[in-house]
Amino acid sequence: MDLFEYQARDVFEKHGVPVLAGAVATTPEEARAAAETIGAKSGGVTVVKAQVKTGGRGKAGGVKVAKSTDEAEQLAGQILGMDIKGHTVHQVMIAQGAQIAEEYYFSILLDRTNRTYLAMCSKEGGMDIEQLAVERPEALARIAVDPNVGIDAAKAQEIVDAAGFDAETGAKIAPVLETLWKVYRDEDATLVEVNPLVKDNDGNIVALDGKVTLDENAEFRHEDHAALEDKAAADPLEAKAKEKGLNYVKLDGEVGIIGNGAGLVMSTLDVVAYAGEAHGVKPANFLDIGGGANAQVMADGLDVILGDEQVRSVFVNVFGGITACDEVANGIKGALEILGDHATKPLVVRLDGNNVDAGRAILNELNHPLVTQVDTMDGAAAKAAELAASK
Repeated sequence: MDLFEYQARDVFEKHGVPVLAGAVATTPEEARAAAETIGAKSGGVTVVKAQVKTGGRGKAGGVKVAKSTDEAEQLAGQILGMDIKGHTVHQVMIAQGAQIAEEYYFSILLDRTNRTYLAMCSKEGGMDIEQLAVERPEALARIAVDPNVGIDAAKAQEIVDAAGFDAETGAKIAPVLETLWKVYRDEDATLVEVNPLVKDNDGNIVALDGKVTLDENAEFRHEDHAALEDKAAADPLEAKAKEKGLNYVKLDGEVGIIGNGAGLVMSTLDVVAYAGEAHGVKPANFLDIGGGANAQVMADGLDVILGDEQVRSVFVNVFGGITACDEVANGIKGALEILGDHATKPLVVRLDGNNVDAGRAILNELNHPLVTQVDTMDGAAAKAAELAASK
């Protein structure tokens, strides 16, 4: 889950990272009120910053300096409603102004390739850090971080030395890097980025703009993370699936997919995509029901998929293992009974593995007009694509 900048600022502040005052506003009037309070800390100067989960806000005109409350209100009115790379601005952050002497860059991220964490740091922060990384990669220090150790005083010193900071500045930055590591570790993040990390005219190090991505797999450890979710922007089908405990991702296609096991579902996406090329259709979703393919779980899965107006057919692809095929077949039977008239789209079912003969026999006996059984995965994918194309 990606956080808005104002949420990242609040998380930083909670852990002791040095930040400036900031408040979120959804109307120009709220922006004015926030500027009156926050501007008092910086000589009346505030920064009006669009809150969207994408980069390039400054270049798009979504970040403006206001020198009065009137100007803050006016700029908020201009920025609210803007479209920045396909993201509509619904809120702005009113941030305390800063006298910036130097801008730096720092991030901690999950390095999947090397199965560790990676810290990146540069003396040259700001809007063009991506360009810097390509054109002058030597200016961006990359230091591996052992997950079992993290960024302690020694590792922080290694990072600032690799980035080329002088001793005085490095001594000020290193403790901030240690604190940012605590944010990364304690919040179960996959990314913590500060751009820019600045030194102000008084020599203080401040995290001026933060980006944080939280690992949703760890949300059971963080009840407070639920309040950070942008429910207004969430896909309603994904939100519905999440409420039912389903592992679902909506895609832009016409063939709904249900499988048991992430690997099998990913393979199913591939075969449906291949089969769909001949019919002009694509997979509509990823949905892994795991090992609990009882009637209610199957009904919940079908209910979510059938709620997608783009879906024209559904491919149920199950390999019986811990959950036997006869249990899955009974789950499909029960799901159709639960859904009743709500089930209106054809289902192509491929069962294989444990108790496959019993499972197929249950569906044969059911003889439901919406259910077609196909023995092979490729054949079932082709049939589902054909049915979707004919609707």
